[in-house]
Amino acid sequence: MRRLLEIAGLALVSALADAPAASAQAPLHDTQYAEADIAYGATVYAARCVTCHGTQGDATGGVNLRSGRFRNAVVDRDLDRFIRAGSSAGMPAFALDNAEMAGIIAYLRNMNAVDAASVTVGDPARGRSVYDGKGACASCHRVGGTGSHVAPNLSDIGAARSPASLERSLLDPTSQMMPINRPVRVVTKDGTVINGRRLNEDTYGLQLMDDREHLHSLVKADLREYTIGKMSPMPPFKDKLSKGEIADLVAYLLSLKGL
Repeated sequence: MRRLLEIAGLALVSALADAPAASAQAPLHDTQYAEADIAYGATVYAARCVTCHGTQGDATGGVNLRSGRFRNAVVDRDLDRFIRAGSSAGMPAFALDNAEMAGIIAYLRNMNAVDAASVTVGDPARGRSVYDGKGACASCHRVGGTGSHVAPNLSDIGAARSPASLERSLLDPTSQMMPINRPVRVVTKDGTVINGRRLNEDTYGLQLMDDREHLHSLVKADLREYTIGKMSPMPPFKDKLSKGEIADLVAYLLSLKGL
């Protein structure tokens, strides 16, 4: 009997310990929000939202964006859908690109803790100078008709990648490398070695841009070796550029919308 009481007592203690966790509200946010996304979101809000919602987010009757609670959105995917679709109550649909959407969601989720007047973002003009100068980005990348074909074309990178992703790409390139952009090394049956990046690949063929900007169309059956690297050939800029230069370069990359 004593043993049964001890077991029952332990079970009760365990149940009480687990009770707060079981009853706790599920987190409303899908992810943590990077400062770069929040700062960029503040600029998107100022350009697209402030006319109706005001600087404090409470200019529209019955809506207070700074509260962090939304009638039609719980998780970030809900916010994304609502912003893109608009509302019958009068809010228009917004065709935001991926970077703008990531930014506005990050800003809305943190609006009650952020003073928009104190938010600082990089300067695209200075960022272009970093791109062309200290960063030497054009030696590998291309924007519009200028630059190299060795690395991915950045002409529309500002519409595809979020500010935080771009920042991480500069600080730790491998962490943000897309599978198609992984470096490859192939050796043909005649012993020719080609290092580069994939442009296209299917079951039978492979198209590569090598590190000298030469295009190669290869048949996989003609390859003796085919190795996909795991490390980005792009050097990290965390020790080469200052924090301000990184912010400026991110701002310039965000301005590249492919238009």
